[in-house]
Amino acid sequence: MKKLFLMLAVASLSLTAMAQDDEDMEIAPAEKHRVATNGFWQNWFVGANVTWSAFYGEGERSLVAPFHKFPGGSYYTGLGASLSLGKWLTPVFGLRTKVNAWQMGKEEDGIGGDKYWTANEQFLINVSSLFRGYDEQRFWNIIPYIGAGIHRNMTHAHYSTALSLGLLNTLRLSPRLSANIELAWNSAEGSNRGIGLKSRNQHFAVELGITYHIGKNNWKHATDQDAVSALTEGELDALNAQLADALAENERLQQELEKQLPRPTASVATVAPAVRTVENIVSAPVSIFFEVGKANVIASRDMLSVKSLAQLAIDKNASVLVTGYADKSGNADANMKLSERRAQAVADELVRLGVNPQRIEVVAAGGVDILTPVEYNRRATVELK
Repeated sequence: MKKLFLMLAVASLSLTAMAQDDEDMEIAPAEKHRVATNGFWQNWFVGANVTWSAFYGEGERSLVAPFHKFPGGSYYTGLGASLSLGKWLTPVFGLRTKVNAWQMGKEEDGIGGDKYWTANEQFLINVSSLFRGYDEQRFWNIIPYIGAGIHRNMTHAHYSTALSLGLLNTLRLSPRLSANIELAWNSAEGSNRGIGLKSRNQHFAVELGITYHIGKNNWKHATDQDAVSALTEGELDALNAQLADALAENERLQQELEKQLPRPTASVATVAPAVRTVENIVSAPVSIFFEVGKANVIASRDMLSVKSLAQLAIDKNASVLVTGYADKSGNADANMKLSERRAQAVADELVRLGVNPQRIEVVAAGGVDILTPVEYNRRATVELK
């Protein structure tokens, strides 16, 4: 059994386990570390563990062979339990408050079965998310932690400060439940109040239990704004280039017109196609991109094309079609409402620019996967009917 615990410790410390994610589950590198911030009441969790503990008094060489007292249950080893409440601030960093209670020794060992508890505030680092990016479907997460708090010997009515280190492994059972395998170390002041390890009492534990995730417990990947901005700039640059070409052609035709003034009818007929070309370019559908899960426009320059199209709609008294979209992640009903809010936001801007609201049709397309990558589907399009 001793070998089993040592193998468990070595296996838990091996970060190469993070390679267990399937390649087809991997998130695109451009966005795997980017997530939208969640609210205060989201990403909370509670945990409960059964613990098997070994206690090392002052002067014992605990760090040389921390588990040599396992699993016999003789001299100063025993069972206990732990409860924790915490919150993930990001997919990588979290905080939790953890309380451990246990009894050490037995009457037949002649040490009276001392009882203890500790309460620690701990800082968690999910190294799986840190190095591999956030993936809510990941089966195994490796989470080292460090903390501090208070230690209480209830048998002898003694308080002291405590330090804690540990390695928490969570195994995903369902969207809300995870199994815990935890290796924990706590250090408390000894009788001489020294700060060195030899002057402190130390408690090692192996813990098994479950974690329950409260409320919303996942994170939405944030829009790759650089990629979206690059796409938008590309579209605008292409539009400007086409307009420049059309204006150059129009100028050339006007020069031809001046050379052929005696034949105004033919010249006017020649200029007309160029004017129609400019109108066709301006009236081409334009896209406006939004933040993930919101109806907020990412880049204000997206509205430049909308302004040009709005002016053309006013001049021609034309109807305008505004279509809102969302990506397909999440609930279908929520995506439909989100796409409607995005379309309505653009429609409101058209009205502000002077377009007759009776001439604007708003359509919600819901969640789609028309474009790649996925963030390009978080948009609204505007076109003349």
